[in-house]
Amino acid sequence: MNSLIRFSHSRASWLLLFLSSTLLEAAALFFQYGMDLAPCVMCIYIRVAVLGLMFAGLIGLISPQRLLVRLLAGALWAASSIWGLLKAAELVDIQTNPSPFATCAFLPDFPKSLPLHEWIPSVFMPTGMCTDTPWELMGITMASWMLVAFSGYIAALILFLFPMLSKKPSKTLNMSCS
Repeated sequence: MNSLIRFSHSRASWLLLFLSSTLLEAAALFFQYGMDLAPCVMCIYIRVAVLGLMFAGLIGLISPQRLLVRLLAGALWAASSIWGLLKAAELVDIQTNPSPFATCAFLPDFPKSLPLHEWIPSVFMPTGMCTDTPWELMGITMASWMLVAFSGYIAALILFLFPMLSKKPSKTLNMSCS
C-alpha cells in the first residue's frame, strides 16, 4: 500500500495519465486525418472526455504532493472517465441497435460559453454519422474499444483513490541493535 501511496503522490503517476490520454487523442486525430474517418457527435463527446483526462493529468503534475491538487485532478479524472464511459456506451448502443428514431445530433450541444466546435472545428466539429462503424480491431468497434479504455481509467482511479487521498508515508529508520 505504501508503494501505491508514493506512486499516487508522484509526478510519474500523473504523467502516465496525461500521456495515455494524449495518445488516445492523437489516435483520434490520426483516424480522422490520416485514415479519413469522419467523427460523429458522440465521438466528439468522447474526445472531450479524453481531453478532460489530459487536463486531470496536467493538474496532477502541478504539485502531486498537495492534497488539494490531487483532489481536483482526481475529481476531473472521475468525471471525465464516467462521462466518457456513458457516451461510449451510448454510441455502442446506437451502432448495435440502429433505429431511424434514435439518432444522434449533427452538432454538439456544448455550453454557449464553451463552443469548442466553433473555436477549434478541426478537432471538435462532427462530420460523420453515429451509426457508421468504419473501423474495427479484432472485430471490435472503436466505440467498444473506448468502453474498454474508460473502464480501465475508472479501474485505475478506484485502485488509486485511497492512496491518492492518503498522506505520504514517512520513511522510517531501521534502528536495530547488533
